Amino acid sequence: MMFVAGETVMPVMGAVFSAAELAENSGASKFLGIPLALIGAVLLAFGAQYQSRGVSKIENTLGKSAGGLSFKHLVSMLRRPSWVVGTLLLGLAVLFQIGSLSLSPITIVQPIGVVGLVVTSVLNSRIAKVRLGKRVKASIALAVVGITAFVTIASFTTYDRVVTDKMLIVILITFAVVLLASLVMYAVTRHSAIALLHIVSAGILYGFVATFAKVLISRFQQEQFEALTWICVAALAIGGLAGMLFVQNAYSSGPPDLVVAGLTVIDPMIAVLIGIVILHEAAGASIWAYVGFGVTGIVSMLGVLGLAKYHPQVSDQGDSAGRVEA
Repeated sequence: MMFVAGETVMPVMGAVFSAAELAENSGASKFLGIPLALIGAVLLAFGAQYQSRGVSKIENTLGKSAGGLSFKHLVSMLRRPSWVVGTLLLGLAVLFQIGSLSLSPITIVQPIGVVGLVVTSVLNSRIAKVRLGKRVKASIALAVVGITAFVTIASFTTYDRVVTDKMLIVILITFAVVLLASLVMYAVTRHSAIALLHIVSAGILYGFVATFAKVLISRFQQEQFEALTWICVAALAIGGLAGMLFVQNAYSSGPPDLVVAGLTVIDPMIAVLIGIVILHEAAGASIWAYVGFGVTGIVSMLGVLGLAKYHPQVSDQGDSAGRVEA
């Protein structure tokens, strides 16, 4: 998961953006967050691997719950060293990601998390001794190439904007609707143990979390500590906890590289969509840039869907579930 905020900018009235603001954000300084985002992506990969190992060990000890991870499973995670180490690494990843967002627009640094997918795929195939077939490798390549092209386009067409109260209210209302829909879906499908459903929900929620982090950084820089800011803090915490719930259930029903693939593609897609539609970060982009966003986004999503369909560990778990049901 990754977040937004750029250099400190002076408030402007409504949605009118001055030429000075465009000039300030068009310099090379907006790329300074990229190294921090890369470090965060690597930490994400190792953290996901350790967390996944912890969940697997707990399920081997307590058995799998028919309705997803039970409260007993969740409590047991706190006593599992591998899960705790993974959580600490993910915490460090978040710190680096927030640092990257304080230097660069969300549309530049958020998609860089896909680097974690490559690292996780290599780690998981070595540790689990699973050979990735041509279709799986092609799916990973699609996700990486798609996001790389996406972030390249975003690097030259998007800029930080001042987040107005009206924009933030729209984001908060949209988040409330999405959160409610995700929880209803979880209640309805929790017995299905479909990894992709959990991953999509987590990715969408973390996309909002990234946006809230960007907004808060901007507001703290501008010393805006009114009630709306603290509502944003609460929304960030709720989204983070709900996303973590979905992620842990995804580890229970899918390999870590699939989980990371979903998060590093869906998360930035949602965050960038919010940045473009609500925050107007691509206000000066041409029609061809928007076409590029659409095409590269579709390519990335096809990579995630292919990974969910062809990954050998997903197939093995599906076969095991079918045998148990039979």
